[in-house]
Amino acid sequence: MNKKDVSKIIQILNKKYHPKPWKSRPFRVLIGVILSHRTKDETSLPATSRLFRRAKNLDGILKLSGKEIAKIIYPVGFYNQKAKRIKAICKILKEKYHGKVPRTREELMQLPGVGGKSADIVLSFAYDEPVIAVDTHVAAVSRRLHWTENKDPEKIREDLHMLIPKKYWLLVNNLLVDFGKEVCSSPRPKCYMCFIEKYCPYESKNLKPSKVV
Repeated sequence: MNKKDVSKIIQILNKKYHPKPWKSRPFRVLIGVILSHRTKDETSLPATSRLFRRAKNLDGILKLSGKEIAKIIYPVGFYNQKAKRIKAICKILKEKYHGKVPRTREELMQLPGVGGKSADIVLSFAYDEPVIAVDTHVAAVSRRLHWTENKDPEKIREDLHMLIPKKYWLLVNNLLVDFGKEVCSSPRPKCYMCFIEKYCPYESKNLKPSKVV
């Protein structure tokens, strides 16, 4: 797919969803993304809010025990493991970074439980760095649109950075997540209601809605 068609698709998605750029404190974004691993937003977002109501900042979390953190963030997936990771991250940030969240992908990925996607989310949503965070929605939609043929998130990220104009990078994650949830869903997309269907080269289009029995 050429860059002109890619830009057209992004413009259509932006007109449809018009996501508002949001920014939060780097530490809150980092903890929020840890809690979101393998957990739906409707569970992880309230858990993040509960934790920051109890402990306002890094020092506040360090005063909590792992068991206390686990109880607060429950029922996020792997809550005991995530509680330990959060404590470990806070200690590293306090001792190595003077309580600040690092601003480089390499340093972020050295923190416990922080991979490429999580690092990119912190960079884009906390620091406005122009990067594309590749989650499951971004990966699935990008493959269906033939923006990438790869399955590895790092390779997908490289492909998208090569194909998509840089001015759209901060929009892509929000747009494809919203589109993936509403239309281009898994395991079967709703192509019959898709407003970019004519631009989409996906081979196994679902052009008929399922009958409700």
